[in-house]
Amino acid sequence: MLDAKTIQIIQSTIPVLETEGVKITRHFYETMFRDHPELLNIFNHANQKQGRQQTALANAVYAAAQHIDRLDEIIPVVKQIAHKHRSLGVLPEHYPIVGRYLLAAIRDILGDAATPDILDAWGRAYEVIAEAFIGIEQEMYAQAEHQWGGWSGFQPFVVQRKEQESAVIASFYLVPQSGGALASFEPGQYVSVKVHIPGDEFEQIRQYSLSAGPQHDYYRISVRRADGNEAYPAGKVSMYLHQQVQQGDVLWLSAPAGDFALQRQQQRPIVLLSGGVGLTPITSMLHALLEQPLQQPVVFIHATHDGEHHALREEIAQLEQREPLLSVYYCYTAPSQQDRAEQLFHREGYMEMEWLQRILPQATEAEFYFCGPFGFMKAVHHILEQWDVPIEHRHYEYFGPAVALV
Repeated sequence: MLDAKTIQIIQSTIPVLETEGVKITRHFYETMFRDHPELLNIFNHANQKQGRQQTALANAVYAAAQHIDRLDEIIPVVKQIAHKHRSLGVLPEHYPIVGRYLLAAIRDILGDAATPDILDAWGRAYEVIAEAFIGIEQEMYAQAEHQWGGWSGFQPFVVQRKEQESAVIASFYLVPQSGGALASFEPGQYVSVKVHIPGDEFEQIRQYSLSAGPQHDYYRISVRRADGNEAYPAGKVSMYLHQQVQQGDVLWLSAPAGDFALQRQQQRPIVLLSGGVGLTPITSMLHALLEQPLQQPVVFIHATHDGEHHALREEIAQLEQREPLLSVYYCYTAPSQQDRAEQLFHREGYMEMEWLQRILPQATEAEFYFCGPFGFMKAVHHILEQWDVPIEHRHYEYFGPAVALV
């Protein structure tokens, strides 16, 4: 526990963290990776280059300062991050390294404003927060290893099958190389995939949602090829998976993780919304819901660019045909003439409140699950806010470091 003086000092730094937080975290990562390049085997290089990880950490430090007198309120966020840490292989011995370089970054960026009292207070606060992470992550490591079919660290999986699902998405069907049991998972969770791309100095780890239901004897991940543009370089791992990895190859996976999961005990109507490759965890949830005949209405809404970029369409169509309580709608932002001729979509353009209100007349009574690009997530969040859908009925997943939707 932190004493009143330490809490007061931490709270006094909130204004400077709001303005200088990203500068501090950017300096933190630069110096830590300079002195400990081996940690680049754990961290997502693309998120570092794009600045997403620095922003996410700055937001986390700022939230910790705001809640330093009631840290129990941020335990849900701690658990969400802890899932990612467990999936990546973050261990207790990494925390002292992170703490040392984070305090040094605060000192370097704030200069004379970082008094000994401030540095001491943040050192104490970091110890408390690190202990919370380590404790939660140790429980997660134990659960992942000791469950039926579970394992620790990364284990080899064979690509049993590879299928092109759209112009930019391919599915990989993965089975344990050992031939042993397959650990179950909650629909909505992800696995970490570790690859060593020829010519690269460091290993790369990426987290991909499981896109099939948990009732199969394989894991399926459906990966979008990140081709890159003027703003962002192409995604190394996704390009490698699409261009190099074939049936029979081996990928190294950590056990399923994540707190974005279907709450099966709910009897309320369910709305599943996805944009782009956010389709993957949402499709897993839909499969799980349909393991038994539905007892409540389920609405599945997917937004994508056009028919060429629409993955898993036939798979969803087969589910819709067999389940009368399932309704499916598609939104194409830039449909082709062929898409229009074949009537492959229900709305042209982006999802908007008026259209959603027409197809979701009982929206305020439903459980919402949504996943997709940031713009999509922000738009859905805003609509649900305007509808006064309670926060406990909104469930969503970020691809990558968490950012604010407001």
